[in-house]
Amino acid sequence: MTRLFGTDGVRGIANAELTPELAFSLGEAAGHFLGERGRGRIVVGRDTRRSGDMLEAALIAGVCSGGADAIACEVVPTPAVAFLTREYEADGGVVISASHNPAEYNGIKFFNRDGFKLPDEVEDEIDCFVAVDRDLVRPTGAGVGRVERPTDAIDRYIAHAVSTVSGDLKGMTVAIDCGHGAASVSTPEAFRRLGAEVVTINCEWDGMDINRDSGSTHLGRILDLVRAGGIDLGLAHDGDADRLIAVDETGEAIDGDIIMAICAKHMKEAGTLTHDTVVATVMSNLGFEIAMRDLGVMVIKTKVGDRYVLDQMIASGAVLGGEQSGHVIFLDHNTTGDGLVTALQLASMVRASGKPLSQLKQIMTHYPQVLVNVCVEDRTRLGTSEALLEAIAAAERELGDEGRVLVRASGTEPLVRVMAEAADAAAAQEVVDRLVAVVRSELG
Repeated sequence: MTRLFGTDGVRGIANAELTPELAFSLGEAAGHFLGERGRGRIVVGRDTRRSGDMLEAALIAGVCSGGADAIACEVVPTPAVAFLTREYEADGGVVISASHNPAEYNGIKFFNRDGFKLPDEVEDEIDCFVAVDRDLVRPTGAGVGRVERPTDAIDRYIAHAVSTVSGDLKGMTVAIDCGHGAASVSTPEAFRRLGAEVVTINCEWDGMDINRDSGSTHLGRILDLVRAGGIDLGLAHDGDADRLIAVDETGEAIDGDIIMAICAKHMKEAGTLTHDTVVATVMSNLGFEIAMRDLGVMVIKTKVGDRYVLDQMIASGAVLGGEQSGHVIFLDHNTTGDGLVTALQLASMVRASGKPLSQLKQIMTHYPQVLVNVCVEDRTRLGTSEALLEAIAAAERELGDEGRVLVRASGTEPLVRVMAEAADAAAAQEVVDRLVAVVRSELG
């Protein structure tokens, strides 16, 4: 049996792979596995995809058919669902979103009552629940769940995010690109409440334009906007707004590694960086590790996925962690990557420092990094190909302490990601080209 769950929930092309029937079953499972305090209450949110209406209706029907109540918050960012699950004292939360993927995709992911993503073993139980034919005795009459439709969901989330920073942002001009996604209301409004002058692009949607040539994975428009002048800080989200890529006042992109480095320095100086520790993934740039070492901050590495970052943060007591892609977790403020909280924290640090972001980013120097996504027939064979393993080992010997190699399978797509870093960009490119050829030869 193929496992439903990837590294970030269940994903697929909506109405083909991720069907209403599957959404219904996952809704039933949410009530069954998350509703542990009598009659369960499940927060449900979605992004702006056209298929979101369909899947939301099916999932909520499943929740209610299973005897739980659904709290339908409609279009809200993923981190808002994590927050609102705690805020409404619900038993769990469900997000209908495929994050940075194109509009035809969608996904379903779960949070427990504390706003944390589910551990693998609980996902496995849900997987079995959905896959196995069961003779369910469904509740009837008063046992059927109801739907609550709160009118204050997005306002509660915005108020919480704003409360995580002190002072205001008056006099600051901020450009915001929400990628036609779930943050199109919340992020601009939060910055306006703090007094910033806000310029928005891609903050409207038609259901089929999410992430299209916009947002954190397509920075062209916001880079041009900032380079035209008059902008202190650019901010770009992905479709469900759990990540942030920033743009400094000169129009240069600032990834998650640099954001974490700036925040770690500020928090260490303020005495709020618990254990002087940051959690990052194996994809973080070597320059980040060097910057943290020079700062006296320990870096704990995990495999890719913000859920694994969070697990290690909890285990180590760290309050700051994240990924190069822009998922940054401030555990004092939310239980998952939160693009809005990250944006507000970064903006407030720029304001407090009295320095432009282009100066703050000099805390770290990026090592040249080359990353190629290789489409393959069978990514599961990655760890069993002797020829590929030998090629990786040879590349690591070649680069030594002046670089590194990472070859890993995507958790959500039929891709193998081949990455190399080196002090010299040409050396990194040569290594990647060589490894890509072996991946294609070995994995199809």
